[in-house]
Amino acid sequence: MSLGQSLQQKQLQRLSPQQIQLMKLLQIPSAQIEQRVKEELEENPALEMNLDLLDGDASTASEEMKDDLLQGLPDEEEAVPVDEYEMSNEELNEYNYDDDGDIADYKTKDDYYPELDDDKIIPIKAEISLHELLMDQLSMLDLVEDEYKIAEQIIGSLDDDGYLRRALQSIADDLAFKQGMWVEEHNIETVLVKIQNFDPAGIAARNLQECLLLQLNRKLTADEFDGKKESKQILILAIQILEKYFEEFTRKHYDKIQKSLHLTDAHIKEVLHQIISLNPKPGAEVAQNNEAEKYIIPDFTVLINNGKLELTLNSRNAPPLVISDDYKMMLKEYELGQKQDKAQKEAVFFIRQKIDAAKWFIEMILQRQQTLLKTMQAILLHQESFFLSGDTTQLRPMILKDIAEKTLLDVSTVSRVANSKYVQTEFGTYLLKYFFSESLTTDSGEEVSTKEVKAILQELIEQEDKHKPLSDDELTDQLQEKGYNIARRTVAKYREQLNIPVARLRKEL
Repeated sequence: MSLGQSLQQKQLQRLSPQQIQLMKLLQIPSAQIEQRVKEELEENPALEMNLDLLDGDASTASEEMKDDLLQGLPDEEEAVPVDEYEMSNEELNEYNYDDDGDIADYKTKDDYYPELDDDKIIPIKAEISLHELLMDQLSMLDLVEDEYKIAEQIIGSLDDDGYLRRALQSIADDLAFKQGMWVEEHNIETVLVKIQNFDPAGIAARNLQECLLLQLNRKLTADEFDGKKESKQILILAIQILEKYFEEFTRKHYDKIQKSLHLTDAHIKEVLHQIISLNPKPGAEVAQNNEAEKYIIPDFTVLINNGKLELTLNSRNAPPLVISDDYKMMLKEYELGQKQDKAQKEAVFFIRQKIDAAKWFIEMILQRQQTLLKTMQAILLHQESFFLSGDTTQLRPMILKDIAEKTLLDVSTVSRVANSKYVQTEFGTYLLKYFFSESLTTDSGEEVSTKEVKAILQELIEQEDKHKPLSDDELTDQLQEKGYNIARRTVAKYREQLNIPVARLRKEL
């Protein structure tokens, strides 16, 4: 085997640091752009907030920032060289990339941003997680050390909905492997029962049936039926149905249950209402409660003024940033000096580096504003009828490529804006992604948005006779009668996307 050396040429396409910075800034919604700006202000003393424009109009602030970028800075051609202490552009470019071709400088690689992936969303920490809630309750129990470790293992094994999907034997194996504990399944079962008494009711169940029974039994023991004999009887019947007729209940074979238990129509309705009011996902309730406390801060506002649409950008997206006058003055003073020793040259390099970083960040913020406005204006023009009426059926087919072509932006850029930005209209607040949909051709040859078809489909189901709900075939026939050329499998797909169950499960007594 012979060894040899060879030269190879290959062409690589790399995003510039500016492009990467812009892509990351585009991903940040209004609610978090202030935090990003705050971090940059703390990190770079050459960057300042213009307090005079803090409460001013966003567009005015933008113009002021543009002027500041063009004035008061020495020309780079006249700058005094810093000899070996000043890095060349080539050296800086090498510094910005690591051995794997990834960006390595602090501007474009830090813990604040996620990777540049369209599918990832910037996470928001909930007020309290399900795990934290259960561990707080666990700390109130008087348990021996082994029981506490078993409880920790059980709580750590729960899924997001609050279910224990793992077999008790698997938990015993985990304890043996990780903790060096040898426990029997009945010991784990004993601790599990204690955890199942925690809030929210139904937590740590191993299946839906057990989850619902835990909630009903707690109601029964907590005297939540107000002491009324009739209410207590309803709870007992509900428990009986779930214990003995669970399969019939899930298949909505209510007539069989009614006949077996000799219940009147009024009684079966009351019992079923009691069961249906239970929470099938108690763990998700914690996340929903935390989410309810969060407020969506829209990035845009669209108002109707005398029949015309007016678009404004949230002022949080246009922070009035300027370059520090002190730093500009220091740079001038150093560069006008007759002699420069090593320390002065290092100071010039440091000051210019900070000023350049500040200019760069301000430019990126300005580009972010312009990109947001350009994208939203294109969406507004395309979906003008909807923004004027609020009628979902007025939404036109629109894909990312349509907006990219109108704005001359890349499809990935439009995607980043659409996936994380909200617009407040006179008919509600929407994620921009909501306005994108594929097209469907009607019998007349007209292209309509799939959202229009879904809206009509949902309306048909809402107006159906719940005693005899419409099957997918019947829904397809009705949509075709309205002129929508649609197949049954497409109707089934849209119904599932709307989280609407099949006809059998929509049936009511």
